[in-house]
Amino acid sequence: MLCRTASDLYWLSRYVERAENTARLIDLTQRISLLPERLDPGKSSTTAWRRGLDALGQLEPYEQTCGEIQVERVLRWLMLDADNPSSIRNCLFQGRELGRAQRGAITAEMYQELNTSWLDLEEASEGAASSDGVSPFLEWVKTRSAAFRGVTIGTMGRDEGYHFMVLGTSVERADNTVRLLDIKYAQGEEPESGSRDFIQYYQWSAMLQAMSAFETYRKTYRDAVHPLHVSEMMIFQQDMPHSLAVCTQTLHRILELLAEEPRSEVVRQAGALAARLRYGCMAEVQEQGIKVFLDDFMQRLEALTWTIVETFMTSTDIGAGLGSEAGRNVGAMVS
Repeated sequence: MLCRTASDLYWLSRYVERAENTARLIDLTQRISLLPERLDPGKSSTTAWRRGLDALGQLEPYEQTCGEIQVERVLRWLMLDADNPSSIRNCLFQGRELGRAQRGAITAEMYQELNTSWLDLEEASEGAASSDGVSPFLEWVKTRSAAFRGVTIGTMGRDEGYHFMVLGTSVERADNTVRLLDIKYAQGEEPESGSRDFIQYYQWSAMLQAMSAFETYRKTYRDAVHPLHVSEMMIFQQDMPHSLAVCTQTLHRILELLAEEPRSEVVRQAGALAARLRYGCMAEVQEQGIKVFLDDFMQRLEALTWTIVETFMTSTDIGAGLGSEAGRNVGAMVS
């Protein structure tokens, strides 16, 4: 497969997944921000949004462009702003453009989904930044992403192009899971703390709801929402689609199929990352420190994404490392 085609399909799947994941992160941040300040003393009404922007690596670009944090301005920046390369609007636009460039490599149904999502965006986004319009817009984004994923699975042949799309989806999904967890752990909050029980329960329940994982959690643990169990599910659960374990195992499997040399560096990095999640346990993560674990995982994922680009794609596409704020924004502009 041509490097350009591989790159376009890889980034196409990343943009569609990123649009959905940004919607999920906004959903989580909005739920947390609705907690009355009297129940969470010391937290201003904009604290949750500052954390959300920081988790996405967009706090500095936002402040440089928009100034102080205002909820409606943050929502517009993340959802619809043309100046934000990683806004939902730009993700859908870039996905459609890459799909159009690779009409011969994807199915007609896949392009139709991409094009329909872009054409329907204007209608769906009317009033989206208002308090009543955010949730319907976020659900629309998640539905469109799911529809594209379903059409891809149902119509695309299992060739190299399909593998590169699965690769992009898995990288982006792992990246997002770390960022969601980072919203809770960035301030050094430890899950074993017994204080602020109600706030902990509400915020971790909000995370499960935002990840469409509340029912899965109930079936797995059959108890009240506990921070350690939520973290364990999102990191190690073998049947949770967004868990780091599932994402890294998928990455390793796909890279073994794509690599010409089974012992190549890209396969080695993916295998080492997958093995750490497959054979690790929550006790080890706690001993290391969850924030330290998340930072280390993100660095390893960034190194792997650079190796993927260097191995399979042209040098003009390098710049997509997502472990840093600059890398995520540069990566969003590659097309």
